[in-house]
Amino acid sequence: MFIYLRQVTSSEAPVEIHQALDVSRVVKGRKDITGISPLQVDLMAEASGGGVVDVKGQLAAELDMTCSRCLKPMKRAVQAEFAESFKQSDDPVADMQTQDEDEDLQYVADDKIDLAPYAEETLLLNLPFAAVCQESCKGLCPNCGTDLNEQECGCKTDVIDPRLAALGDFFKSKPVNNE
Repeated sequence: MFIYLRQVTSSEAPVEIHQALDVSRVVKGRKDITGISPLQVDLMAEASGGGVVDVKGQLAAELDMTCSRCLKPMKRAVQAEFAESFKQSDDPVADMQTQDEDEDLQYVADDKIDLAPYAEETLLLNLPFAAVCQESCKGLCPNCGTDLNEQECGCKTDVIDPRLAALGDFFKSKPVNNE
């Protein structure tokens, strides 16, 4: 998925990019993501003056995931806004070091830019951290593994920190001797 800066800056109309990217390798290390559809990329590149090219648009993918609480399979749609600005430079490293902190500009050495790594980065930043099937999901019992959304298990789930367990005996009632 490439754009050519000279082509975009010399074009009267914005250059449109509509493509599907295979991003399965990007989420390979995530245990909660069992599958991902191709990333649908719909972008528009146009010159904004001063040799700067703005690329904006939408990214969308469908994730097959497992709920982080109850481990049931689920689907989650991910939609993300894409916005990057590029400028060609003879020395991109030096230009990046001298740019203002507020300026969000990518300096590149070549006229040809591969947008795939930028799209993949935007997707990664918009993935859910810990997906749940529903906000009210109760999860699994830590003792017996029963799905608490379906039934109560009756296990004692009060966990007392072993360092403070001795204090539990302190508050038990003792017979008061009033002689």
